[in-house]
Amino acid sequence: RCYDSEKIMKNNHIWTVLLFSGLFLGACVGSARFIPGTEMPDSDRNRDILKTLEKYRTSVEKGDVPTLLAMASHDYWEDGGTPTGKDDYGYDGLREVLLGRITKAASIRYSSRYMGIEHKGDRAFVEVMIDASYTIDTVRGSERNDMREQNKLVLQHDGNRWLFLSGM
Repeated sequence: RCYDSEKIMKNNHIWTVLLFSGLFLGACVGSARFIPGTEMPDSDRNRDILKTLEKYRTSVEKGDVPTLLAMASHDYWEDGGTPTGKDDYGYDGLREVLLGRITKAASIRYSSRYMGIEHKGDRAFVEVMIDASYTIDTVRGSERNDMREQNKLVLQHDGNRWLFLSGM
């Protein structure tokens, strides 16, 4: 009888291991795969968008205004969110904003965490958490500023590359 109970216990152990292995593998197969370090589903299209987003991020850190402007669509539009619309601007206003802000900043650190993406036709809407800091010279001397915010970047594929429509 002892032999039979040992055999039964051994079989129960094997079945338990097989059951949990199957559940684990099933969960892995059923879940979406994400691009590492993001919450963006892994696809060629999303990887292409991520390359554009990373080029944007590094261009901000370098203060590279010509590259940033080249990444913006001529249909770029930024809605400042106020009722009057006085703080809204298009591509030409973007140039002024970049020249006015980035050229005055030093020691720029700009990190992004991509929280999600949605596609509608040739457009992509990317939810991003931004953590940035920079130094500017003021009449009181150099000041270090920190910025943390959630933003939505809107990009459009022009047939060759992804361009920003808003969010820069």
